[in-house]
Amino acid sequence: MGKSTFFNRMIGERRAIVDAIAGVTRDRTYGTSDWNGKSFTLIDSGGYVQGSDDIFEGEIRKQVRIAIQEADVILFLVDVAEGVTPDDEAVAGILRKTSKRVLLVVNKVDGSNRTEMATDFYSLGLGDYYCISSMSGSGTGDLLDAVASHLEADPVDDTETEGPAPLPRIAIVGRPNVGKSSLTNALLNENRNIVTDIAGTTRDSIDSHYNAFGHELILVDTAGIRKKNKVEEDLEFYSVMRAIRAIESADVCVLVIDATVGFDAQDMNIVHLAQKNGKGLVIAVNKWDAVEKDTMSTKQWAEAIHKKMEPFTDVPILFISALTKQRIHKLVETAMEVFDNRARKIQTRRLNEALLPIMELNPPPSGRGLHVKVKFVTQLPTKVPSFAFFCNHPKEVKEPYSRFIENRMRQMFNFSGVPIRIFFREK
Repeated sequence: MGKSTFFNRMIGERRAIVDAIAGVTRDRTYGTSDWNGKSFTLIDSGGYVQGSDDIFEGEIRKQVRIAIQEADVILFLVDVAEGVTPDDEAVAGILRKTSKRVLLVVNKVDGSNRTEMATDFYSLGLGDYYCISSMSGSGTGDLLDAVASHLEADPVDDTETEGPAPLPRIAIVGRPNVGKSSLTNALLNENRNIVTDIAGTTRDSIDSHYNAFGHELILVDTAGIRKKNKVEEDLEFYSVMRAIRAIESADVCVLVIDATVGFDAQDMNIVHLAQKNGKGLVIAVNKWDAVEKDTMSTKQWAEAIHKKMEPFTDVPILFISALTKQRIHKLVETAMEVFDNRARKIQTRRLNEALLPIMELNPPPSGRGLHVKVKFVTQLPTKVPSFAFFCNHPKEVKEPYSRFIENRMRQMFNFSGVPIRIFFREK
């Protein structure tokens, strides 16, 4: 019914899976989107099929039910060309029992005759519906307006807020069995979390209060995020969703990788998820005590990881052992430095004095012969370091130039471990 096209339209990508986390049975996908100042995660829960003997279809049905429990807003996508099907009626029966906001979305409505056909879906008992065409994009703006209206606004940084600031939230994330719970226990100096050799022991996200060596924060130990086609239990799907929510609510993510396994595509997916959500990032290479090393090992490891992470390479990498507690306190110190970097505010005068001369000497190239002149730079009042560059032809500024400016900013100001967002706007 065009779910992949609809998913891509919602997250603003043209490919089926781009910067999204694949983590559950049959290529379940996660992506981030924002609309009207509100960011949200879109989860494709898979097609619901009733009466099938396929074991995978049974797991998908369980996951659909869990997704309904976890979601803030549910989009029920139906196909106008197929009309109301028995599977549609089965899903509608489930959704009528939930207290969650349900938006009925009728896809492939690309003509007046199909608009009339969409009225058949009133029979599902879910009230009004939204007619869209995920292929052309028609109707998706109104749908996103409706989604955003049922979500809380993204928090805006307010330095004038009275009262104590909330404690920094540091999420320990990574694939299963890399030592996340062992690291948390080592930092807390207690067996707070269950640790076994069986991958996937942690089923939920667990908050722990850390107050030692001059740092006070909340440590969040999360369930491991698995590769696609590896999550076959409904409980595992629940764990993945909770881990993603922990990332979204964190200030800094410590990505733990296994030194005996290396940095793989799933680690990169987690990096992308943290980056897309504007979270600080530190990479901890765990089980370093179990690896044969020479004097160049850490440098070679760091260079290899940064190469895979391009262009977001300004990320600290530490080599630790949760078992021997090697460098684990340095890890906390580094995470807090990244937390401070994420909150860093650069005075407007200082930004303009530093960046305008660079852009005068190296102006943005234009394919249409237009001279792009940046007149003013300011930092926006957001949680994620974001900067607005006001110029005469913002649409002429392409992504390579934005990366050039970002690299120069990182050389001048300390934003290590933090994604930077750059916007060119018309002045």
